[in-house]
Formats: sequence, C-alpha cells, structure tokens
Amino acid sequence: MGLLDKLKGELVDIIEWIDDSRSTLAWRFPRYQNEIKNGAQLIVREGQKAVFVYRGALADQFEPGHYELKSENLPIMSTLQGWKHGFDSPFRSEVYFINTRPVTDLRWGTPQPVTVRDPDLKMVQIRANGLCVVKIADIETFLKEVIGTDSAVEADEIAELLRRVISMAFSDMVLETGLGAIDLQGQQVALSGKLAEFVQERVDDEFGLEIPEMTMNISLPDEITQAMTRGVAKGVEASGFVENVDLNKYQQAQAANAMLAAAENEGGSVMGDMMQMGMGAVMAGQMAQSMPGMGANQQVAPQQQQAAPAPTAAPAPPPLPGQTMYHVDHGGQPGGPYNMAQMQAGIGNGQVTGQTLVWSHGMAGWAAAQTVPQLQALFATPPPMPPRSAEPPPMPPSPAAG
Repeated sequence: MGLLDKLKGELVDIIEWIDDSRSTLAWRFPRYQNEIKNGAQLIVREGQKAVFVYRGALADQFEPGHYELKSENLPIMSTLQGWKHGFDSPFRSEVYFINTRPVTDLRWGTPQPVTVRDPDLKMVQIRANGLCVVKIADIETFLKEVIGTDSAVEADEIAELLRRVISMAFSDMVLETGLGAIDLQGQQVALSGKLAEFVQERVDDEFGLEIPEMTMNISLPDEITQAMTRGVAKGVEASGFVENVDLNKYQQAQAANAMLAAAENEGGSVMGDMMQMGMGAVMAGQMAQSMPGMGANQQVAPQQQQAAPAPTAAPAPPPLPGQTMYHVDHGGQPGGPYNMAQMQAGIGNGQVTGQTLVWSHGMAGWAAAQTVPQLQALFATPPPMPPRSAEPPPMPPSPAAG
C-alpha cells in the first residue's frame, strides 16, 4: 500500500464550508469514497445549511451550529442504512452545503423585443431589463432539479435559466395588463412587483427558488423616443417611421420651436424682440388648439382661426437639444408633449393648474405639476408690495450756516 493510498484512506474528521463569496449556491464537501468517521465534527455557519444525501435520497438536514455526527443526531441516515445499535466507522454519505443567503446582483434582460399593442403608437416593440433577487427556498426540489450530480452550483448557472423564465413571464404580464407602451413605462416601478409574482409561480415548485424582489426598466425604441420629443408621437408604427401625422400640429410645433430659438438669441435682433413680445399669445393659442378640453370656453382671435399657409421656405430647425418635454392629462387622455414655454403659457392662462397631472421622460409616473421641481418656479407668485405711508417722512434739517 503506497503513501498516497494511505493518505486517501484517512477518514474525514471535520466537515465545514468556508466561503467568502455570495455567488456559490451549493457545494459538495469532497471526500475519498464519501467516507465519514463516526463522531466527526460538522460545522455549519450562518447563511448555510448542511444536508446529507445517501444513494440519491435526501436524509438529514442541519441548521447553523456545531455538531458531533453520531447515530443519535442522524435519525434518517440511521433508518436508510439500517443501523439498529449505532453505526461503525466509517459510514458513507454525500454532504452538501446550501447557501441560504439571497443573491442580489442577478441581472436579466429580454433577449428579443416584446411587441405591445398601443392605442396611440399602434404596434410597438419594447425591451426590459433589471435586477433579480433570488434565494433557495426548497432544498429538496433544488437538489433534485438543479444540483443533480454537480459538485457545485454557481449563480451564473441559474442566471441563464432565470433569464428565459423572466422573459416569458414579462411577455405574459404585458399581455395580461393590456397597457400601452407609454403606460407600461410610466408604471414600471409598480409593475416590477407584479412581474416578480409571475416569475415566482414558475420557479418555486419547478426549481425550489424564491424571488423576493425584482427591478424593471422598460425602454422604447429610439425612433419613438425621438418622435415623442419632437411632439409627433401619434402615428408612429412598429417600424418606427412617422405616418398619418397631423401636419398642422407638426408645423405649429416647429414654428413654436423656431420662435423660442429666435427669442433666446443673444444678438438682440429686432426679429428676436418681436418674437419675444408675441410668444406668449402664440403659445397660448397653440396649447388651446392642441390640447382637447383646454381653452374650450375661450374666444380665439379671428386671425388665429385662419389656417396658416403651407410653408414654402426651408423647414424650421429641430427642437433645442436637452429641452424637457411634458405630457399633460386632459380628462384621462394624455396630450403633448409641450416644452417649457408652452407649459408656462398654459399655467399663465389657467389651463394648467398645480393639480394637473404631467409626465416627462425619466419620471417614475404621472405627478401633479406643482410637485415637479422644474415646474415649481412657474407657479411661484411674487409677494405683496409693502404698504405705502400716507405722508413722506420729513426731510432732515439742513446744517446751520457757519
């Protein structure tokens, strides 16, 4: 018998798992021919569970603590191996350590876009991604369906499995809610919990996993995002091209952008001064015409009722980069988007109040206009003037002549 064979014949005395990572979900304690000495020491640390597997069957489980392995604290193992009066050394069994801590950095994303039927944008393809928190809930199911005969299971191994499950669950959730693309994006925080429920139903009994929490970020195609910024969101088809756009509204939006650019011209030209003077009235007229239900009781000047002639000159410049656009609630129907000058005009003539719901790209959902930091300054009113005295104060006496 060689020295190597003699070393392999030594029986295991201490069984423990020292792991400083959070990416390993299960680990099998290595031993020669699965032999464990009678009275061996078992150490289970916090965040772990130890399970004994005999001939493929789950036997005894141990919570965190320090144990001496004897037939008294191995009742199931004793039954499986037929021990009547204790067992002789050695006994054979596989020992698995299970990580009971949640894995919090599992990233997921839809590999293919999901088609959504939208009332305004017709058919839209959206994508989603986020983070998923996962932990082992049922050790027996996880052992049978995931571990099998593997010596270790890493989080990356179940990540691909979960990504497929989450992608299908996301498609089913979108179909069940019946929401359009804009509403899905506006309610993505609330829908994250609903998606976690859809995923939980598909991984608990099947893989023994639990999904305590999920985050979700829904993204629209770049073509639609750019079209919404230009104020021509309606009519965007799934291909991303603009069709059946109201040209009159488009020309009004382009004219408003051109006036805003001219009014902000630091050169102080006469044309810029004239546009600054007329911008408020023009913006108010555009908001009254483009927002259904707003300004319905107001009279429009005859010259504003006439349709503007088709422009023959070069097209107006695009909106200024970085310009924030807002959608406004009109009795349950979203309108817009409108730039800051249009919002100021609507607030000035009372068409937009502090309680009017608005939404802009990047906001978690619809919110009252007066709660949006960028719009709060538009609702500020100057303080009252200090009271004037009836008579001016007396003049101080002139110095006496020397």
